[in-house]
Amino acid sequence: MLLTAIAASFGPRFALAKASQPQTPVSFDVPAGACDCHTHIHGEMREFPMSASRIYTPEPALPEEMAQLHKALRMQRVVIVTPSIYGTDNSATLWGMKARGDDARGVAVIDDKTPESELEAMGRAGIRGIRINLATGGSGNDPAAARKRFQGAAERVKARGWHIQMYTTLDVISAIKDLVLASPVPVVFDHFGRARAPLGVGQPGFSDLIELLRSGKAYVKISGAYRVSKQAPDFADAAPLARALIGANPERIVWGTDWPHPNSEPLAGYGAMDVRPFFQIDDGRLLT
Repeated sequence: MLLTAIAASFGPRFALAKASQPQTPVSFDVPAGACDCHTHIHGEMREFPMSASRIYTPEPALPEEMAQLHKALRMQRVVIVTPSIYGTDNSATLWGMKARGDDARGVAVIDDKTPESELEAMGRAGIRGIRINLATGGSGNDPAAARKRFQGAAERVKARGWHIQMYTTLDVISAIKDLVLASPVPVVFDHFGRARAPLGVGQPGFSDLIELLRSGKAYVKISGAYRVSKQAPDFADAAPLARALIGANPERIVWGTDWPHPNSEPLAGYGAMDVRPFFQIDDGRLLT
């Protein structure tokens, strides 16, 4: 299943539309309790205002649409991750989790101003990790800043048994490798660690990601192949990355759809405040 996720046909379509739903029926028996480990909820703007400092504006992606997705994929459980568009406001994520019930857990975004009382409340609601988004969170991939943020995050969540999820680049992963190896909490890297598929397994920093996987201290998400490869529709150049990651430690690989597939990359004709379309992705084909 993990390897076939790379041979997916995403077919980006730049026309306003609802978030995609699976077009290809799942062709195997999905294990009981299977989990989509990377999704987002976008509420209606009037109910869930987005951050004024966001770098893109997606369309809504509602809990009932996510439920339809997972019914088609036969996924019982889900992890909902707060996207950068909301800054440190986790309301939409918590709303989506509540709608899904006991089968949902979440990953929140916090900062130094987030009170302990809020962390307590989010923990009761099912939040089990915090995300450091250096890729689309507006802070850039500065290694020194990443080290500081990582250390602060680990200190805040270690007593809660939560994990740290990071969306960043291989050079930053290399820069914080020592911190990850000594981390008191598990660490999860999004979307292949943002390795660049055309550069292959020999690209700078990829060996450090492999080392972290082998150590058991880090997890990597096999998700968002379209974020690391431009070879649509099959993204064949991402397959060697997936094989290497899985081969390093299959017990530290997790899978996710990255639904509703927001397009956060620079897009001609769209500013940060312009509502832009989702990538239209067949998650049934991706899973199968």
